[in-house]
Amino acid sequence: MTTYKVLVCDGISEEGAKILKSSKKIEAVIKNKISREELLSIVGDFHALAVRSATKVDKEVIEKGVNLKVIGRAGIGVDNIDVPSATKRGIVVMNTPGGNTITTAEHTIALMMALTRHIPQATQSVKSGKWEKSKFIGRELYNKTLGIIGLGNIGSIVADRAKGLKMNVIAYDPYLTEELAAKKGVELVSLDELYERSHYITIHVPLLEETRNMINKETIAKMRNGVFIINCARGGLVNEKDLYEALLSKKVAGAAFDVFEKEPVDPSNPLLTLDNFICTPHLGASTEEAQVNVSIAIAEQIVDYLERGVIVNAVNVPSLTSEELSFFEPFLKLNEGIGAFIPQILKGAIKNVQIEYSGDIAEKNTKVLTIAFLKGFFSKVMESGEVNYVNAPLIAKERGMNIAESKSTSIKEFNNLITVSVKTDKDTLNIMGTIFGREPRIVRINNFYVESVPEGHILMLYNYDKPGVIGNIGTMLGRLNINIGSMSWGRDKAGGTAISILHVDQPVDKSVLEEMSKLPNIISVNYIEI
Repeated sequence: MTTYKVLVCDGISEEGAKILKSSKKIEAVIKNKISREELLSIVGDFHALAVRSATKVDKEVIEKGVNLKVIGRAGIGVDNIDVPSATKRGIVVMNTPGGNTITTAEHTIALMMALTRHIPQATQSVKSGKWEKSKFIGRELYNKTLGIIGLGNIGSIVADRAKGLKMNVIAYDPYLTEELAAKKGVELVSLDELYERSHYITIHVPLLEETRNMINKETIAKMRNGVFIINCARGGLVNEKDLYEALLSKKVAGAAFDVFEKEPVDPSNPLLTLDNFICTPHLGASTEEAQVNVSIAIAEQIVDYLERGVIVNAVNVPSLTSEELSFFEPFLKLNEGIGAFIPQILKGAIKNVQIEYSGDIAEKNTKVLTIAFLKGFFSKVMESGEVNYVNAPLIAKERGMNIAESKSTSIKEFNNLITVSVKTDKDTLNIMGTIFGREPRIVRINNFYVESVPEGHILMLYNYDKPGVIGNIGTMLGRLNINIGSMSWGRDKAGGTAISILHVDQPVDKSVLEEMSKLPNIISVNYIEI
């Protein structure tokens, strides 16, 4: 009988440990804490790792783990795991996306209440021997407006709890329809309207280039005077310097953070000097119940995979046999890339998605490819780690996204062609992709023929088909020391409209996009990160 060794690196609840130890095929070694040196020295003996956030499973650890088959993260975020390196090694990476959503949502509510009633400051005052009742006059939450940015799993729970407090809940989520928001009892509004109307603002979105520093000097200026801001999602969503100035001026009456741009937070961070700023050390998922829930979930998932080959809550592979995975791998990468590509260039709530599979691929079971598209799409619109091959279809259903598949065995421009047509309440988009060898390529965007690999740092420009455009782009990027790895372009007709797609070697910030958009004959600029 084959025996598998499982290394638990950051401790596990008694319930989770019992699940591992009850398996006759598994030998579990449980460590509440492990140094990097020890991990590197022993990881090669194990078939599975179970970690929380403390242990960093980087490329070196994965390379040393020559027998690793699965890495399980007891929690949502997999930022501490090098997923691409694990994928290349054929190691399944799993997380437990449902284990701590309630805990994080409750922490948001707790911080909001502590903030509005000055509980930390009043506690400290009393402990220092004072009795300053008049100093800590707070505000009621009743009948106040809570603005939620991002109505995913956690944001929806926050909305539900806030309604129980009789707050008026509004939300901004460009990927959610008004009908779905109404079913949640939430009014869907524009981001500017949310800023203008909200007494309290809480953020529940992933940290992407377009969401980094989304709360800044300019957006704070749009908010009502005396607004409160809560962030339990990701550090970097709020510009900490701009928030500091707004708290000093009392434009923002108070702010509560569970996350910081740099963690552990720098003791010299000026926010820590302010009485109207409260914080916790990333405790969003830190409850006894959540720790038990994720421990049980990851233990069950590891046992299921090692004993029966069942893959649950995988973030990097679908549930396929090894033979099927070998065939589908480039198509999975293609569809996930197209899925991640679309929400970064197309605005509005998705109404309908039509995916057509043409050629040899049409003879296969393409359901997993459609799921790969959904995983790629929602990974760019929800909080990091929430989306995987298991829950992506459910998320689409919950958000009212209609998905239709069609197949044609006839050969078109390519032996295999995947065409994705997306319609929102504002626009439509058609993208075609295929496989060159085993490498995915986007070959058409609307009426423009291109050739682009859907990964990396991508600049997509629409421009007028005039001389000098490409030269201007190259000159500007060269001046900024941004190297172009590859470039593709197409046009609808000579002298008409053209599209340019550039793969660059490093991320670009908003200032680059703004400067590029001002170049002659440029219509629009988008930055895509996959």
